[in-house]
Amino acid sequence: MTAQITIGHDASGKPVQFDIEELLATRLLVQGNSGSGKSHLLRRLLEESARMVQQVVIDPEGDFVTLAEPFGHIVIDGAAYSPAEIEALARRIREHRASVVLALEGLEVEQQIRCAAQFLTALFDAPREHWFPALVVVDEAQMFAPAVAGEIAEDTRRMTLSAMTNLMCRGRKRGLAGIVATQRLAKLAKNVAAEASNFLMGRTFLDIDMVRAADLLGMERRQAERIRELERGHFLALGPAITRLPVAVKIGPVQSGLKARAEGLMAMPETAPADMEALLTRDLASEVAKAPPPGPPPAPRWEEVEADIAHAEERQVEAPRAAPDTSAVAQQIEAIIVAMAGEEGVAFQSASAQYQTFLSRCRRERIIGPMPDMGTFRRRFAMAGAGLDLVDEETRERIMKLAHAVEDDLLAPFLVLAKTASAGEADVDEDALARAYGTSSPGRIRRLLDHLERQGLIVVREDFGGGRSVLVPGLEASATPAE
Repeated sequence: MTAQITIGHDASGKPVQFDIEELLATRLLVQGNSGSGKSHLLRRLLEESARMVQQVVIDPEGDFVTLAEPFGHIVIDGAAYSPAEIEALARRIREHRASVVLALEGLEVEQQIRCAAQFLTALFDAPREHWFPALVVVDEAQMFAPAVAGEIAEDTRRMTLSAMTNLMCRGRKRGLAGIVATQRLAKLAKNVAAEASNFLMGRTFLDIDMVRAADLLGMERRQAERIRELERGHFLALGPAITRLPVAVKIGPVQSGLKARAEGLMAMPETAPADMEALLTRDLASEVAKAPPPGPPPAPRWEEVEADIAHAEERQVEAPRAAPDTSAVAQQIEAIIVAMAGEEGVAFQSASAQYQTFLSRCRRERIIGPMPDMGTFRRRFAMAGAGLDLVDEETRERIMKLAHAVEDDLLAPFLVLAKTASAGEADVDEDALARAYGTSSPGRIRRLLDHLERQGLIVVREDFGGGRSVLVPGLEASATPAE
């Protein structure tokens, strides 16, 4: 099987080919204003490679559902499934190598973003034995990887940015090749756009987008005007899967698509004005009339009433339903947090990255139940990192009572100091303190101690020899940091 497909032709009529194997390793970015032909380009790419590789399309506008009949893609209506079902579908898609279109047009914008993010995360988290090669096409990618915070909720934005970043940055080793299309590069998160090595730049008019497109194509700034003059369906191509030098390509024809969207104008109907008015207003009131209100409930039969009264006393003494046992889920969650706290490098990640890693591992372990929010997770992660599970319950309660007013960012290093002080140890492990604070800078450690002292949480004493001891008010013992 050849891995080459023809995407279109250059100005001389020579075919411009795509190397699908190279594309799987290097990813693709498509930019063009509305009407420049992005969807036509993506459709051509999908049609030509449909028999070669598995394809997954994130389709917010329902443009690609027509791939189903001629090419066998399965259309998944995102509005018809729950979040858990969407994740299960994604796992099955990877297992069975099905080519699918996730149609999201039936959802509101924020629901589209959350659905796509959960779907992409489940694709990414699939078991290693299901890491088959697949093209993952995300149309209107500026929705799913916005450069700046918009009107969507912050947790939704973090979720979708994490999913898109995983797809473009880490998806290659899992067989996922991201293909993202956007109307404007300026609206797309830079860490998502920067991971693509192949580019197809269509017509765009804003200076900032033209300059960024020219930079990606290796063109001089004065040549950026060329991008503004591109015709519909014409793109400038560059990348290891296409060509080593920028080339102008006219995208070839497609087999599927909405035939009703014919190019050009259509003749207006010749209906007379009076007849057109009648068509618009006929039976309008009946069409918008509300449904009749429901009738009264049927009267109960006397034998049902007597039976209900006879069993009323039994229902009153019936034992209440036992609450579901969530202890097993809580133990699994605690085990994941403890394992993360003991891993090298996790403490140096941002709090949001740690939380996303935690949620991904819970999904991987198929944990179903109430999840701790980000604030609760950070406190439990800090406790696990400080090793409070190794101290007795009374001491742990005293330490946590002292830590009640500590800011979340400072909780982990404070717990390390408090645990060491409560044990009466001579030295504080500065490596443990730095790891808890997520830094390797001695200067930041000194500023941390100064800040905690100003907050009244610790007392730092320095002798004439330069040695320092740290006292935690409320705990009897003191600890001396290693110099």
